[in-house]
Formats: sequence, C-alpha cells, structure tokens
Amino acid sequence: MAKSTLVKRNVKDSVFTNLFQHPKYVAQLYEALHPEVGAVPEERIEIVTLKNILTDSIYNDLGFTVDGRLVVLVEAQSTWTVNIIIRGLMYLVQTYQDYIEKEQLNVYGSSKLVLPKPELYVIYTGEKKVEEGYITLSEEFFGGEQSALEVRVGVITDGEKGDIINQYVTFTKIYTEQLKKHGRTREAIEETINISKDENVLKEYLSSHEGEVHDIMFSLFDDEQILNATLRDYEKKGRAEGIIENTKKLVFRLLGKNKSDEDIMDTLDISRETLAQLKAEYAKA
Repeated sequence: MAKSTLVKRNVKDSVFTNLFQHPKYVAQLYEALHPEVGAVPEERIEIVTLKNILTDSIYNDLGFTVDGRLVVLVEAQSTWTVNIIIRGLMYLVQTYQDYIEKEQLNVYGSSKLVLPKPELYVIYTGEKKVEEGYITLSEEFFGGEQSALEVRVGVITDGEKGDIINQYVTFTKIYTEQLKKHGRTREAIEETINISKDENVLKEYLSSHEGEVHDIMFSLFDDEQILNATLRDYEKKGRAEGIIENTKKLVFRLLGKNKSDEDIMDTLDISRETLAQLKAEYAKA
C-alpha cells in the first residue's frame, strides 16, 4: 500500500474500471441496462474494453459484448462534456475494428458482415445538473441537421434503487461528501469504504477486493497537490520561468496517461488555449 496521505483525483473512475473488469459485475450492469432481459450468465459476457497499451492509443472505461450480438460501451464521467459523443464514436470504431480482425471478417468481400449491435452510455456522477435520456451527434454538433452519420449516447445519472449502477453512483456521492469533510486524505478514503459497506453499497466488491481498492485509492499523490506544491516552491524562489516549464512537464505527464482535455484543464487550472499550445509541443517531442 502506498504511503501517500493524498489520493488520486480520478479515484472514482479508477474504481469504476476496476469494478467492471470483473464479469460478475458486468453481468449485473447489463441486467440494470436491460431489465426486460433479466439475469445473464457471466459466460455470455465478453469484456472488450480498449486497453491503454501505447501512449498514443485510445482507450475507454468499459466495453463488453453479449453473445456476440450486442456491444455495449460505457464511460464514467464526473466532468460533463458533450464530447463524450465523439469519444464514444472513436471507441466504437476501434472496437469494431478489433472485432473484425478477431473474427477474420472481410470488409472488402461481397457478403454482408454480421456485426454486434452497438449501445453507448455515459454514467455521469458530477454535480452539474444533467438530464437523463439520450444525446445525439446531430443535435449537439449540427443543430439538429441530419448528416451521413448519427451517434446516440444514453446519459445515466442514477439507476434503479439497489442495482449496480445505483450503487456505483451512491459510492461516488459518499466519496464526494467525505472529500468535503476530510479533503483528499486517507481518512476520506477509509470513511468512504466503511460507510459504503455499512449501507450495503458495493459491499461484496469492497469486501472481496478491499486490497485492490485500497491500492487504487492510495496509489498516487494527487497531481493537483503536486502542482500546487511545486508552484509554491518556485514562487518563493521568484522563478516564473520555472513555473512555466514545470507546468509543461505536468501537462506532458498527464497527456502520457491519456487524460482528457477537461481533466487536465481542471487539474492544472489552465485555459484551453494554453493546453492546445502545450499539446502541439507534446506532439513534436
């Protein structure tokens, strides 16, 4: 277990990806998304989440297929952006490409391909008021005009009481409350886990994978705290050029982790224009 007393900023997303790398909980998620289908055995679920193997590759929070007929891509976000539609499209294209290669399908042949039907979702846990329902590429980007492409993403802000979605969202709310009380500290994490287990929120997961959860939640110093400490040090020394250079290094570091633009701007408190300039430098590095 890490010795740091400050915790990762994106801990909720990390718990999400860890939770749903287990087929048991993915099956519960599918049942929550499609209650009309009922329970689905784990063996009918295949996880196809895009992995971040190369620093310039795209990756998503969760992808899975059901009987090879349906591919479901789910993102967990605490910062709202309609750009999730574009990211969802990118994830879907890459997932289809992987599927085609795996099944050795011939996209240039005369026979029509048989592909799993796609569903895209975002589970939003932030504090901004966002309506549940669907957001579409045409409405959000083209003023409602139809184009050669349409993408639809289901927006979920909760779930039915007691289902796995509702439990995950409740977990994030408990964590947010504890952050307000204790800051990004070990105590906030321990209280989050204890309260969640007491209230039967992800209790089985937190109990059976407690070591993993602690490792996730205590693994790294918060990037924001690192930045603030460094800035204070440079300010004391009166080295403005050092602040700029260190900010650049931190941006490069977060880009190397494939952090979203929104996460980087929020963590480092920089403008989109500044980030665009630093991303251009990063691409040349």
